[in-house]
Amino acid sequence: MTATLTLPDGRKLDLGGRPLLMGVVNVTPDSFSDGGLFADPAVAVAHGLTLARQGADIVDVGGESTRPDHTRLDAASELARVMPVIAGIAAQSDVPISIDTYKAGVADAALKAGASIVNDVWGAQREPAIAGVAARHGAPIVLMHNREEVDSGLDILAEVLRFLERSIAIAIEAGVPRSQIVVDPGIGRFGKTAEQSLLLMKELRRLGELGCPVLLGASRKSVLGHVIGKTVPARRVAASIAAHLYGVTQGAAIIRAHDVDEHVDALKIWAAIGAAR
Repeated sequence: MTATLTLPDGRKLDLGGRPLLMGVVNVTPDSFSDGGLFADPAVAVAHGLTLARQGADIVDVGGESTRPDHTRLDAASELARVMPVIAGIAAQSDVPISIDTYKAGVADAALKAGASIVNDVWGAQREPAIAGVAARHGAPIVLMHNREEVDSGLDILAEVLRFLERSIAIAIEAGVPRSQIVVDPGIGRFGKTAEQSLLLMKELRRLGELGCPVLLGASRKSVLGHVIGKTVPARRVAASIAAHLYGVTQGAAIIRAHDVDEHVDALKIWAAIGAAR
């Protein structure tokens, strides 16, 4: 498995050491996690810069919510949200920026504006052309599992592996090297029950069979609230850290988190304990 991702400007992200942190910037009025706190571009830029200072290795900018019953956007509306934020962060920091979108046109414009990574919640299966965009720019791509419908009787691990195998094939056929592909099981309300999400986290190491690094994003998600009984996403920080540290023991190479400062501390303790003699 690859130990590095190569960004379009030639920089390398090392995946062979500690897990990388991807900080989340939701430029949406209807985000499940923060209720639109960063819908204003200037506020979103400031937040992205704060995450970078706190230790985020990547800042993930998204303009369309993925919460249940969210409002789908056309590409022009999504670009109007994310482009000022990408440009603003890129002008003031060299932190790598990922664009959280499934739209090929949005990904292309974002990469031209300073983003370095494509993060597609539909695994290049809603708009397969997005894989070609990543290939042309020389950008890594994150391919996430997603489903339209929940099926509680589904063998979810087998389903995720089949879906991501197809996503990887789409990306490779479009010209993305396997070494530039990251996979994500899609924890949360992406066509899964809470129990299925818990099982995927338990069996996360199985995704290593795909031959690509694994990203885990359980931050503040409803599956955690299902377990701990907390309905307010911002009160799920400790639960998020617990889930992510478990994921690290199962091979997660990238952690996608809203609360970067707290995750930095947790990962430092995890590393110090592991290095103790």
